[in-house]
Amino acid sequence: MPDHFYFMDGKGAENMKDESIRLDLKTNPEIVKKQAIWAGLKPGMRVADMGCGPGKTTFHLNQLVQPGGSVLGLDISQERIRYAESNYKESGMEYRLGDIREPLKYLGLFDFVWVRFVLEFYGSTSFDIVKNLSSLLKPGGILCLIDLDYNCLTHYGISEKLEKGIRGIMQTLQEVSDFDAYAGRKLYSYLYDLGYREVEIDVSVHHLIYGQINKIDAYNWGKKLEIAAKSSGYNFGEFAGGFEGFRQECRQFFEEERRFSYTPIIACRGRKP
Repeated sequence: MPDHFYFMDGKGAENMKDESIRLDLKTNPEIVKKQAIWAGLKPGMRVADMGCGPGKTTFHLNQLVQPGGSVLGLDISQERIRYAESNYKESGMEYRLGDIREPLKYLGLFDFVWVRFVLEFYGSTSFDIVKNLSSLLKPGGILCLIDLDYNCLTHYGISEKLEKGIRGIMQTLQEVSDFDAYAGRKLYSYLYDLGYREVEIDVSVHHLIYGQINKIDAYNWGKKLEIAAKSSGYNFGEFAGGFEGFRQECRQFFEEERRFSYTPIIACRGRKP
């Protein structure tokens, strides 16, 4: 299996465990269910959750396809698969270790393939991945792609120095880790180029932070600062104290109730010819 550096894991087993917890906490089951029903998920379907992470989404997709359905969750991280097996496993579900960039036809065919918050980590190869996953769908099956746009880049009340630092981090992640902060806007073109029919788009807000920040958002953004920003390779030259100076100012920004932050989320679904 080819190496893939997932920068939110940082370095060390403890960070990997923390990342599984972060992904779990930030996943809202009601939003997952709403998106899946909008995309056309129905009881009795065989579903593939590609890049399933800690399994929380997989678990709720499985509930929606009962009775008679099943869900396979696949992820490149052994830690994430272990967490999913321990916390989100029930009848009708299966987890496997695998790489979405590799041929996966051994998994069989599916009625519905779900790809949520995954393609942003594979910027230059994201279309090839979608094409690969499309091969797993039965004719008439549904492919649902969901990702963020302007990821981490939409804030008001931010200092010029801090905004420059955040944009520098995202640019560095693009260059070093192939991260795509604008993955969401590209999803429609992928289904269009693959000849999908009945394509529909939904644009909404994923992160929306104003006033007092809640505990989950504070934890989520705190981990992003501690892990992603630090491991990005950016030099933080604008800040006295380097990364520590950046982290302190960023935390102060998110603690300020006047600030406003949001991130658009784009969902795209289509039916395979």
